[in-house]
Amino acid sequence: MKEETIRVWFSSRDKSFGEVLARALGAGYEICQDSARDIDAILLDASSAGPDECDDILRSMRTPLKSSPVPPPIIAMVHEDEQETVHALTEDGVYETLASPPDIRELRLVLRRAHRYHQIEVDLAQSRSRQQTLGQLGDLIGRSEGIQQVFEMARKVAACDVSVLILGETGTGKELLARAIHRLSLRADGPFVPFSCANLPEPLIDDELFGHEKGAFTGAVGLRRGRFEVADQGTVFLDEIGDLAPGLQAKLLRVLQERSFERLGSNTPLNTDVRVVCATHHDLEEMAQDGRFRMDLYFRLNVVQLRIPPLRERREDIPLLIQQFLRNYAKQFGKPAKRVSEAAMRALEEYFWPGNVRELENVVQRAVVLSDGKTVELSHLPEKIHNGIVQPLVASQYEEAVQEFKRRLVLRALHDCKGNRTEAARLLGITRGFLHRLLNQLNVHASNAVVPAAKCGEIDELPPTPEQQ
Repeated sequence: MKEETIRVWFSSRDKSFGEVLARALGAGYEICQDSARDIDAILLDASSAGPDECDDILRSMRTPLKSSPVPPPIIAMVHEDEQETVHALTEDGVYETLASPPDIRELRLVLRRAHRYHQIEVDLAQSRSRQQTLGQLGDLIGRSEGIQQVFEMARKVAACDVSVLILGETGTGKELLARAIHRLSLRADGPFVPFSCANLPEPLIDDELFGHEKGAFTGAVGLRRGRFEVADQGTVFLDEIGDLAPGLQAKLLRVLQERSFERLGSNTPLNTDVRVVCATHHDLEEMAQDGRFRMDLYFRLNVVQLRIPPLRERREDIPLLIQQFLRNYAKQFGKPAKRVSEAAMRALEEYFWPGNVRELENVVQRAVVLSDGKTVELSHLPEKIHNGIVQPLVASQYEEAVQEFKRRLVLRALHDCKGNRTEAARLLGITRGFLHRLLNQLNVHASNAVVPAAKCGEIDELPPTPEQQ
């Protein structure tokens, strides 16, 4: 396989030196002395310059590269006895220093290594740029303020080897966040081992987490390694930690404190070096206060707490998520679906989403399967979504809704106070005179001031204003 040509910008007072190096390096290397564009590495001849002069040269070389997201690495050639210059260049961020004149084989190796380093840096910068543009952390995406705060905190936490407790409703993406933290951590090269504690008997969870020895119980025909043993040097993700039985809570606490455990049927402690990330949709602090969860374990797990907001609290992310799921499933199923109609998008944005992002993904997946054209229509959505669409309020409708709310509120107060307007005013927190004016404004007369409770209607929340729609 032919190697890629490495383009090197050579900077030297001796132009003929560059021509000599080009011939010596041979095929696979291109030396240019008059352009800083589209280059893979910079080769600086600093052998005839002092430390101060080298600084000026580097500054002048970096000026045309400021627009580049990842400037190419600089390799400097200096005389072997110029240790002060070598030190100054290293302090200034030079990638490598070589003796001048260089050993050509060593120069080739250094240029190849610098080229690979530059490619990796460029790929990482492009990846970060794409993720920032999309508002992405791993497989989680979103631009809303709430989810961006989670992303920012997760990036900070990832580099620090501490326990993390992720809170959030079912379907918000707690495991995806745990995976993202693992990938950004120093344990990224180690295993990520997930396990859900929900709806499983205690003996089975014990076996899954800590393993067993051969013959530990009937049917144990061989040794089994548990999740904590498999995840050594990596991350264990325990989902629905609030469902963990009290006996296993004590065992987990010991693992966190002593970094050791025993397999079922063995008295030999095994050491493990894992990071523990937990998640739950329960209020774990309340459970600890009520005695349903060990308080000491809660403090151990809750070093850093991240809460993923439900989808209804970040509705501005819904179109972004829809487009992501639409692209994924259109490609997976070989469907032409490319967009969502205005009516379908409005229905999706107004739905309450009790199942959060997971429910949205399932709905989009279903819509892609049902659609034959390029557009997902309202008819491709489940009936509960397109039947629940709310028509936008106009100003007149809003005023009518406010008046109706006030009428119901006043009638309820008068009913509860058996028609006594003084007591009703006190209950509503207003003066009797203001209540009198309000009754006239609402056209509520003495004849209908006291009505059966059923006719007063429910006191609902005020509708959002047209500006809030």
